[in-house]
Amino acid sequence: MKLFELKGSKREKTGKKAAKAYRRESIIPCVLYGGGEVVHFTITKDSVRKLIYTPEVQIVDLTIEGKNCKAILKETQFHPVSDELLHADFLQIFEDKPVVMGIPVELTGLAEGVKAGGKLSLEMRKLKVKGLYRHFPEKLIVNVEDLGLGKSIQVGDIHFDNLELLNAPNNVVVTVKSTRAARNVAK
Repeated sequence: MKLFELKGSKREKTGKKAAKAYRRESIIPCVLYGGGEVVHFTITKDSVRKLIYTPEVQIVDLTIEGKNCKAILKETQFHPVSDELLHADFLQIFEDKPVVMGIPVELTGLAEGVKAGGKLSLEMRKLKVKGLYRHFPEKLIVNVEDLGLGKSIQVGDIHFDNLELLNAPNNVVVTVKSTRAARNVAK
């Protein structure tokens, strides 16, 4: 898993008024929790852009006022109209504590149903996973070679070592949908 370095500075003031003042200066108010005490800090918009606008899952090497810790980006809040980043929450992670995180799904192989004229459809782009962060892969790879026309792979059908999938077992991850062309070939 990739490591993203981020530097922040502690916030002296908290609350709506202070947050608005920070945002006017292109500074994002943030919170780090999960490590005993909650730490309020700020980061610049430019420093966090490559962390937020990527499909990849990254561990954040966070430095606040000289103190270093590892964290994951847990939640972001955006302005409803301008889509500007308003706030970010980070969760401090430890070697021995399991973490819940969404990891992207990547499909591999050519499905049998696609060869027969069907259309492959990825229904879930991310799966919610629980485990130690050192066991997290960058992507969850799902093989679709044996997937026939009209068939699907559900969360309960897949398994990854050292990871627990938290999505409902009957949720469909990927399916091969029948198309008009496939129905015409079958007649």
